[in-house]
Amino acid sequence: MTISFSELDFLKPELGAEFTGDGVHFAVFSAHAEQVDLCLFSPDGKEETARMPLPKREGDIWSGYVAGLRPGTVYGYRAHGPYDPSAGHRFNPNKLLLDPYAKQVMGELAWDDALYGYRIGAAEEDMSFDERDSAPFMVKGVVQDPNFDWDGDLAIRRPWTDTIIYEAHVRGMTMLHPDVPENLRGTFLGMCSDPIIDHLTKLGITAVEVLPIQYFPDDRYLLEKGLRNYWGYQTLGFFAPQPRFMAGDRITEFKTMVKRFHAAGIEVIMDVVYNHTAEGSERGPTLSFRGLDNLSYYRLSPDDKRHSYDTTGTGNTLNVAHPMVLRMVLDSLRYWVGVMHVDGFRFDLASTLGRTRHVEFDRDGGFFDAIRQDPVLAGVKLIAEPWDVGDGGYQVGGFPHPFREWNDKYRDDVRRYWKGDEGMIACVSQRLTGSAVQFNHSDRGATTSINLLSAHDGFTLADTVSYDGKHNEANGEDNQDGHSANHSHNMGWEGPTDDDGINTARARRRRNMMATLLLSQGVPMILGGDELANSQGGNNNAYCQDNEIGWTDWSGRDDPFVDFCGRMIAFRKQHGCLRPERFLNGDNEGPREIAWFGEDGAPMDEEAWGQAGRRMVVLYLAKVGTNGDTGKILDQLLIVFNAGGECELRLPAVNGAQAWTRVLDTGAQAPFEPVAAEETVKVPGECVLAFQSAS
Repeated sequence: MTISFSELDFLKPELGAEFTGDGVHFAVFSAHAEQVDLCLFSPDGKEETARMPLPKREGDIWSGYVAGLRPGTVYGYRAHGPYDPSAGHRFNPNKLLLDPYAKQVMGELAWDDALYGYRIGAAEEDMSFDERDSAPFMVKGVVQDPNFDWDGDLAIRRPWTDTIIYEAHVRGMTMLHPDVPENLRGTFLGMCSDPIIDHLTKLGITAVEVLPIQYFPDDRYLLEKGLRNYWGYQTLGFFAPQPRFMAGDRITEFKTMVKRFHAAGIEVIMDVVYNHTAEGSERGPTLSFRGLDNLSYYRLSPDDKRHSYDTTGTGNTLNVAHPMVLRMVLDSLRYWVGVMHVDGFRFDLASTLGRTRHVEFDRDGGFFDAIRQDPVLAGVKLIAEPWDVGDGGYQVGGFPHPFREWNDKYRDDVRRYWKGDEGMIACVSQRLTGSAVQFNHSDRGATTSINLLSAHDGFTLADTVSYDGKHNEANGEDNQDGHSANHSHNMGWEGPTDDDGINTARARRRRNMMATLLLSQGVPMILGGDELANSQGGNNNAYCQDNEIGWTDWSGRDDPFVDFCGRMIAFRKQHGCLRPERFLNGDNEGPREIAWFGEDGAPMDEEAWGQAGRRMVVLYLAKVGTNGDTGKILDQLLIVFNAGGECELRLPAVNGAQAWTRVLDTGAQAPFEPVAAEETVKVPGECVLAFQSAS
């Protein structure tokens, strides 16, 4: 059958391959190409069956319509233009290019030197030109039918004050779960299987934040070492779900996962990587953006456009300052919300996205302005990883509303406090109350801080109390990779031990840290598996460990700790004073919302705050009614954080509370059993206590 473009004057505003019901409209952006060819392939992607120059160019959009094509059509592009690396141009029509808007990707990248636009090994390598066809080794796009029966699925839009985030890896979460069907392990369908959803709902999780699921290839250097790109922070297809996470060959599996999570009351947040792509530096392969328009898609060195300008540590930086690149990012975000029904995004290395109008970070930059004015995106959950590796990249507290931010200061200070570092009382008090120093400005609320004890990048909670140093030997980098400042403590032995005393102490510290997280103002995020006491054997950089090191170990689950975490989450949900929308003011008129006390029951003064050896602090919190309940205390707690030894505490009288009931003791056999408290109570060493007013 002869395939050709229709002569109809057909122009659609969408980029990508859009099925119209009668055919497919193709459109792609390139400002500097001289010709763009559409290449069609056999259903298995092995044979190129047609190559046709796109007939239309409107501005910098190349397009064409092919009547009769159906969903499932396999395709790619080739771009003609100057090969002039010194001017930033790297066009090479011998290289098949993935459509940046491809909704599905077929196959796995088969690494070969033909994937590079230059001749590897030539003099001045990346200045040379390679004539080999890369199509046999390239992934291809697949035309999609957007129809899916959502059956009334609606966005949950849960308030930040009520949100409990669970960071998880789709593959790692399910590969070792004995009750997930074997054929579904490692997939979207496995992630939304009954055993996983039951676990999350019983735990009390309200939102799952999945590590990158947009299409990413394995890095060549990792495959050569027998490793894989496990975490997925090397995106190549911003619209396509990762094929290895599908049990079959339908992207509707991702939609099914979202729909099932929503039915269980759980929101889905995607970890997205719009700061760079998998093509790497100028010495990387030509897979998509580089071959379509290197000068537009990437930031290049202002001194020599031959070289990439890298603020991400990966070799390249996506040029979101370009309006069409910014449009691609926004189109991608809107696609995942509108078509795939996700509830929010966590932006990897988000400081890079703020480098638009200037090289420096700009909280009023074009990316943030575009998000905030967008009627689709402004209402979803937006979380920034507030740093990158460029100058001035550490921006914790620097992002505009409505962004929330990962707070590594919370992680580090809470770890240091429970480890026993001196002088931590003032620091940890900031973390307990939403990190106001960083976030209480520009009308940002008390839910701005995403509080975490651990995340995919770093030690798990169990490893934080089991290892003094990292053990990344399996990564093949002589243990030189990963963070060295983990603020961890092995409690007397490096790694697993049969010593009952050490194991008891480790379990107690995990309870103290988890209780601290769930008693803190802000939004708590739990690393998937931490509630199970999951270990990575001291590996704090498991980005390449798609194996038992990186996967969640369900066989060693600590059931008492799972129960404790679930009870703590329920405790948080019961007490409104733990979940304020705005930062609390201890000096307000009328009932006090917040106060700090020492062990003598007296308010903390400047001298007490400055005592380096102080290991205990007492926090009072109250939720005070408004409107019809103005001035009425609706909920109040007195919380003791003791990282030191056993001591006595005189319970203070505040806001008229004269009698207290202990409702939490992390050191007790029954941590949540209510116990009436005397005026003076004995505080065990290394524990968290909570008292509820009995009057």
